[in-house]
This record gives sequence, C-alpha cells and structure tokens, in this order.
Amino acid sequence: MQDQAPVQTVVLATLNAKYPHAAFGLRYLLANMAELRERTHLREFTIHDRPLDIAEAILAERPSIVGLGVYIWNVEQTRALVELLNRLAPELTLVVGGPEVSHEIDDQPWLAEVDYIIQGEADRAFPELCARIMSGRRPLNRVIDGGLPDLASLGLPYSLYNEHDLRHRVLYVEASRGCPYRCEFCLSSLDKRVRAFPLDELLAAFDELLDRGARRFKFVDRTFNLDIERSAAILEFFLARMRPGLFLHFEMVPDRLPEGLRDLIAQFPAGSLQFEVGIQTLDDEVGKRIARRQNIPRTFENLQFLREHTGVHLHTDLIIGLPGETAESFGAGLDRLIAAGVQEVQVGLLKRLRGTPIARHAAEFGMVFEPRTPYGVLSSHAIDFATMQRLRRFAQVWDAFWNRGDLPSGMRRLWREGSPFERTLAFSDWLFAEAGRVHSISLENRARYLAQYLIETLGESSDEVCAMIEGDFKSNGRRAPRLARQLQRATAPVGLPERQRRHLR
Repeated sequence: MQDQAPVQTVVLATLNAKYPHAAFGLRYLLANMAELRERTHLREFTIHDRPLDIAEAILAERPSIVGLGVYIWNVEQTRALVELLNRLAPELTLVVGGPEVSHEIDDQPWLAEVDYIIQGEADRAFPELCARIMSGRRPLNRVIDGGLPDLASLGLPYSLYNEHDLRHRVLYVEASRGCPYRCEFCLSSLDKRVRAFPLDELLAAFDELLDRGARRFKFVDRTFNLDIERSAAILEFFLARMRPGLFLHFEMVPDRLPEGLRDLIAQFPAGSLQFEVGIQTLDDEVGKRIARRQNIPRTFENLQFLREHTGVHLHTDLIIGLPGETAESFGAGLDRLIAAGVQEVQVGLLKRLRGTPIARHAAEFGMVFEPRTPYGVLSSHAIDFATMQRLRRFAQVWDAFWNRGDLPSGMRRLWREGSPFERTLAFSDWLFAEAGRVHSISLENRARYLAQYLIETLGESSDEVCAMIEGDFKSNGRRAPRLARQLQRATAPVGLPERQRRHLR
C-alpha cells in the first residue's frame, strides 16, 4: 500500500508593529481561502520578535506555502525572515504581498529570494495562487497583479476576531476602500476610485461583533464621510446600539460635514467618537503643490462646531517637511490647530513611501530622504538637516508631553500667551541637552523635567508648578509624584562631572 502524500498547508504570517494591533489584511485572506481555509493557519508576530524564533514557529506548522504581509514597519525583519526560511526549508513556496512590495520591485534585491509577489489587493489573487500551486499549475509570472476585487464578492473577516482579540486588541473594520483625492505623499492617491462594501452585510457583521462583546472599532476608511448617506447609516446603527465603553474611530475629510451628519454626531456621548482629521498642511501653496485639496475656512468651521457642540475627540495630523514648507509655516499651522481647541495634533515627518508621487519634487526642493525605512525626509532647501533633527525631536516631545494628555496644565503653562510650537521646540532643545534624549522617558520623569524647565528656565513659581502638575496626575486618576522632593534630588552638587550629574537626575 502506497503512502498518502502529505496534506499541503498554508501559513499566513506578518509582523505587527505592536501586539495590540491585529493583522487585518491577513484575516481578509483567510476569510477568502474557500476550500483551502481549513488548511490555512494565521500566525501573527511583532517586529520585536526575533526572525529566528518566527521562522521556528512558522516551520512548526509544516507548511508548503507561506504568505507574508510586508509593510513599511516590518520590511527589514521580513527580509531577514525570508533569508532564514530559504536556508532552513528551500522547498517552501514563499509569497509576499502588501504595500511595501507592491511598488518599485526592481529596487528591492531581496525580493529575488521569494517565489511570488502579489501587488495590490490580494483577497482573490492569493487564494487563487495557492490553489494553482497545490494543483501543480504554478504560474510562470512571479509578479501577480491583485487588481481591485469586487467587494460584494469578498468574504468578510470579522468572525475571525477571537475572544482574545475582542478583549485585548484593536479591531480594524472598513466600510469602503480607496480615496478620491490625489495627495502625493499617500499611497491611497494611487487608487483611482472609492469602492463600498454592501451595507446590510457589513452592519450584520458589526452587530455580531457587538453581541460578542466588541466595544472598540477602528475604521480604516480613508474618507469615511465621503458618502454622507452611508456615513449617516453607520452612525445611526451604532447610536441605536450605544452602550458603556463603545468607542468608534473614523478618518474624516475635514471640510465635509453637512447638517445631517452634524446632528447625528452631536447625539453621541462624550468620549465615544474619535475623528482623525488629516489636515497635513495649512499652507495653501504647499497644499496645491502636492494636490492636497481642502477648504481651510470650512475646515476650521467644522472643527469649531465639533469642539463646541459635540463630545468628539479630535485627532488631527500635520506633516513636517512637505516640499517648500518651512519650519515656521509648519509651526504656524500647528498653533492654529491648538487655538481651535483640538485635543491632539499628530506630528509626523514626511516619508517617501514606495510608489507615491511625492518624489517628483525632490530635485526642485532639494529633498533628501532616508534610503531605508521609514524613508523619512532628512533635509530640504527649506529645512536643513540640523533643523530637521530638531523638528524630529520636537515631534517626539509633542507626542509624549501633549498628545498623550498626561500633563495638560503643565503644557499650557509652558505656552502661556506664546506660540505652542516655538515654546515646545525650545523645551525640546533643553530636554535633549539635559537628558541626552527625548524618547523613552517615564511619565514621572517627564513631569519632573517639565517642572524643572518651568521653574529654572522660565522663572515660574515652584509651589504653583508642582501643585499644577500634581493636579494633572490626580485628574487622570494617578497618584501624584512628590515633585518638590524630586527636584531637590535632581540638583547635583557643584563641581561634579556632567556624567555624574546626569546620573543623579
């Protein structure tokens, strides 16, 4: 009697940026594996896992095909993983897909080590490729165009979120794909049309998630409020099912908020909605240069309405280093957003994502980018390298000291009647000189550094500053540190070398 051939199996894997993140794309692939679904295993790792340990876990599944999701945050680790898998199991068929390998393939020599590359959306292309390989009909072309699958024909992935995901991870959902805008820094600008999932099926899936205990939904749609009727239907669905702990995150077009949508949004309890509002730049000329279209006066009207008449948490985005934009122009935009009362301004340095048209401005505006991920801008005619480094540190300080919401009173005291940008930049420079870094600083030490700067550099009252910052801790439900005592300890005896003074701090 002849031995039966071993069952061929598939492993879908990726390295998430953080453990609470869930691999949304891989769940779509698994949901559409059809007859191969029972033979497909999903394995998630993080960029902090060692490639050798990941290879061991994948090979323990004894797969014949391995599909890897490749993104800007994991490409270096994935490349190392591919090298290991090729050496440990050369018989494996390796398939990669995702934004990082969908463009500029010839500029990535490591891709020669994989068997197939799927460009674009792989929901249909990956299952079809696996079926062909397993039936012995391997495609000759190793680069496969995933195309734009009909969303109505796709299986939805939401039942694949397990109970652990519901309790401990971000639940990504989407109502549409694509973006009608052509912002040159964004990969979504390459997708020429917006496609929507059938609403009834989608809402039924959301209802099932709610019944299973899901409370936090992060919509990844680029333009959630583009189709007002669909937006309203989704908001009405969740409003009718409002319960404690329900939280919804949407990415919104900033200048599109008609009355009907406003009325619905105003009915949500405070803290249940977060809008990510992609401002990116408030310099009209820069916006036109990169095909970023927005009605700025209307944007600020909408922000004012949301702050004054709703409980929405406003998360806005600004980019440093866009072609022709100066540090001063960027700072003026940030100050305008703070004056408008938004709770967060996420500051990011421009990245030259593979495939995006932003690189066409490089020569004219002297833009230099990192050759490896995250492909951040290093300098331009408008911002030299030294200033860009200061702004890079500013972005980290801004996020840690303001966006996280731990020290709001202390930061407002830092700004006083001046420019939030200029005063935070000065504090960032001081912090870097004082601590030798601006990242990985604990909350208690952040509070101490801020108090020290306010008292020693700006001449604020020690008693007032300590009471104010300790009040920030208490208002956030945390035990307040004894700042006055910590500041005394931070004062080193005269004459000690700098290295020892820093140790005492």
